[in-house]
Amino acid sequence: MLLRELVARVPQAGRLESIWLRPARGVAALGVQEALAVAGRGLEGDRTAGGRGGGRRQVTLLQYEHLPVLAALLGRPALEASLLRRNLVVSGLNLLAARSPLSQVPLRLWLGDEIELEVTGPCEPCSRMEEALGPGGYAAMRGHGGVTARVLRGGRLRVGDVVRCVAAPGSEAGDSAA
Repeated sequence: MLLRELVARVPQAGRLESIWLRPARGVAALGVQEALAVAGRGLEGDRTAGGRGGGRRQVTLLQYEHLPVLAALLGRPALEASLLRRNLVVSGLNLLAARSPLSQVPLRLWLGDEIELEVTGPCEPCSRMEEALGPGGYAAMRGHGGVTARVLRGGRLRVGDVVRCVAAPGSEAGDSAA
């Protein structure tokens, strides 16, 4: 099997577990049941969408399965996703695999039937993680900080929406990935 076929082969769809809006720097993230994704900007009500817009960090996504790992690395029984200040928490889908290593096989994340995201890279932790999580918070987050994305197509997203990773139309992998 060719690498471009392997890149586009995702074993299953995921689920949107939670949505977090960060209204301003230093203000606690707000959990919501639904939000509006605005193409080229981010999530309405989030400080990123209210700014200049554009850029690679319009939306941040976190792997739900990393929460217990982070809690274990911090010596805690559990960890609340709001502390990590990522917009979307997704389960059942490897978010790092949603960014193709091959330019001829671009991948897209679809949330529900409306929202299309392009994963732009890893979401590295900032020094605020030390404040939010305590000593070692920054180090624990390295490799578990999630990914950043651009909103290519906006719409309404809701907790519980299906999250799919598919090859972009017109790529060498075509629409065969599901």
